[in-house]
Amino acid sequence: MPSVDTGAPVTTGASTPSSPAPGNSRINLALFAIGLATFALLFSTQALLPALSTDFGVTPDQASWTVSAATIGLAVCVLPLSMLSERFGRRRLMTVSLAVAVGIALLLPFAPDLATLIALRAVQGAAIAGIPASAMAYLSEEVQPKALVGAIGLFVAGNSVGGMAGRVVTGWVAQGWGWRAALLAIAGVSLVCAVAYRVLAPKSRGFSPAALEPRALARTVRTHLANPLLRRLYLIGLLFMAVFGAVYTVVGYRLVDEPFGLSQGLIGSIFVIYLVGTGSSAAAGPLVARLGRRGALYLAIGTASAGLALSLADRLWAVLAGLVLITAGFFAGHATASSAVSRTATSGRAQASALYQMAYYVGSSLGGTVGAFAFHAAGWAATVAFALAALLAAGGITLYATRRAVAERRLAAA
Repeated sequence: MPSVDTGAPVTTGASTPSSPAPGNSRINLALFAIGLATFALLFSTQALLPALSTDFGVTPDQASWTVSAATIGLAVCVLPLSMLSERFGRRRLMTVSLAVAVGIALLLPFAPDLATLIALRAVQGAAIAGIPASAMAYLSEEVQPKALVGAIGLFVAGNSVGGMAGRVVTGWVAQGWGWRAALLAIAGVSLVCAVAYRVLAPKSRGFSPAALEPRALARTVRTHLANPLLRRLYLIGLLFMAVFGAVYTVVGYRLVDEPFGLSQGLIGSIFVIYLVGTGSSAAAGPLVARLGRRGALYLAIGTASAGLALSLADRLWAVLAGLVLITAGFFAGHATASSAVSRTATSGRAQASALYQMAYYVGSSLGGTVGAFAFHAAGWAATVAFALAALLAAGGITLYATRRAVAERRLAAA
């Protein structure tokens, strides 16, 4: 077995991996499909939370655990599964992960109580973890660096389409046939995506297997966590996702209450706003090229903050416009930070991406749970206050990085 020093892929001797291919349409479409399935499955219960609260007789923060359990399962398992992806291959691990997640999705509609549903969602989240544990590293190895930001942007765009389609489908199906039928419909959509991914994804050209060495993994993780830039990117990802998790976990409860009184189907349709994220994430590459990484993050933070402020008005148009701005800011910030992680890590890319995903989904769990608790205690304004505090922290981190970069340039010039 070959030894591993940093957790990066190493060759097994007989052959060397091929150089990354240019931006490949099959790879992009395959990752778009699996990205769609990832968010459709991971957040399949989010638009159904008001229906779950009614059916099981629970509060918003209790029902929110059907979302948080899945994201916690993902956060816990993404790093160990990234190690398996180094040994067995990105494409293979993503295939197995998606197959298991779809299988569990077929069981969810038959959950007899909330506790069982939460437990199944935790296992499903753990299975889904193999996808983010491998996807960015797969693209880094198979796509040329100049096409990487665009390819990752398209993967994130698949996330946004999956998140949107999942909520719209579950909303309208639940209105007609109940939340159990809605979850079954998402399982069917994800099964189609899984088949499309397997057919389209080409065999790896840039991957070579590494040994399964936990000590090497620990060294790689320590190396990444010792990198100040990576630490900042991980924390920014956590904060962005805390905002997004809080807003989209709670917004259904706000819209079903007065003065809005929307039906379950209309609440699900609100998530068509995710299409804004498809555009803003795909535009992350040109945005970074024009404004720089920190400039793009400032714009994303400002956009999301403006959306939160606008959503405070008790007018449906204001809430919808606010969601548009929040969604655009979130996906632009997420695509910028995640692509920066892949570009910064020169070795152990799967672990670097996995650490980002851990932070990202810890943020989702934190945001969903705290946001729902704040709403239950003091209404939408409390949820907005929590989200604005998270964005202020992200802005502070970015400002610190800006000042440090300016100081380093002045020192170099002197």
